[in-house]
Amino acid sequence: MEYTISTLGSHSALDVSEGAKKEGFRSLVVAQRGREKVYLGPYKTRKRGKKEIGVIDELLLLGKFNEILTPGNREFMKKRNCIFVPNRSFAVYVGYEGIEKEFDIPVFGNKYLLRAEERDVPKNQYYLMEKAGVRTPKQFKSPKDINKLSIVKVSEAKRTYERAFFLARNFEEYTERSEALIKSGKTTREQLQKAKIEEYIVGAQFNLNFFYSPVHEELELLGVDTRRQTNLDGYLRMPADVQLDLLKMQQPSTIEVGHIACTLRESLLEQVYEVGENFVRAVQKEYKNGIIGPFALQGAFVEEEGEKFVCFDVSLRMPGSPGTRFTPYSEYMFRESISFGRRIAMEIKDAQKAKMMDKITT
Repeated sequence: MEYTISTLGSHSALDVSEGAKKEGFRSLVVAQRGREKVYLGPYKTRKRGKKEIGVIDELLLLGKFNEILTPGNREFMKKRNCIFVPNRSFAVYVGYEGIEKEFDIPVFGNKYLLRAEERDVPKNQYYLMEKAGVRTPKQFKSPKDINKLSIVKVSEAKRTYERAFFLARNFEEYTERSEALIKSGKTTREQLQKAKIEEYIVGAQFNLNFFYSPVHEELELLGVDTRRQTNLDGYLRMPADVQLDLLKMQQPSTIEVGHIACTLRESLLEQVYEVGENFVRAVQKEYKNGIIGPFALQGAFVEEEGEKFVCFDVSLRMPGSPGTRFTPYSEYMFRESISFGRRIAMEIKDAQKAKMMDKITT
């Protein structure tokens, strides 16, 4: 059977499509009207002389992303033997109920694990990290308990999938800063009630981007990156006195706008693999099918106890950073740099040959 590798036109669609083409699959992007220009223009496959350029073979254009659930659009994808690669936008715009109960296209990965990223559901990322024995920041049940620099993980008012995180050292600062965010319309009291409060980890921050292969029963570290965030990056480039003056008028925000590929000290890699392997085993015990394909542990290495990794966030699908291929870790394994998109296509090809498609799709 000839498969088409498809994904939602946001977040990581170009990475997925490039990887599909590299391994000889057709690619299909499901785009939303008004957000299709990149996919129809510079990156669409076409001939330039005798050479084919671009990575997107076909576009399914919708009025809204959640229209992917309609019978007609699902039938369109079935006729093309689509295998769908989920990303964060898929979870946000389509929703977990629709993904789990209505979306009957084969999904690369465990679609029932996607909702575990949310912090207010059963068996969520905190639960899984605890089961894996992964060190996490101390949590405060009540704002009144805050007794050290802490980060309040609260969602934005309108775009609930985006962050309106803020820092506070005590209850007074929590009250002052949360009220300012509510007054400015950045968040709501309802979102604040659902917020998680964690100690702020002072360390070097990294995203550890893994791939677990059910076909080969092996964990791979494909790349490491860190984030560019607005307007936090702007604050960090100011002198301290200017930062303090500006803080009186506006709190820094942490909306992700990009990534920087980076590397780790080699002696830390053993710890990285140990943390990743423990997490994979924990998920296998708690969720049917376990982890399939990409996931990331986001955290920081702290000075205490010999640069211990502390994890404060988990992603359980395709990462948003295409730059991971420019770190050396996939090349150490495959003797060439491999993107996440290509690694997924390679796993699909290997599963086809081994007649194990049921092990990599849900």
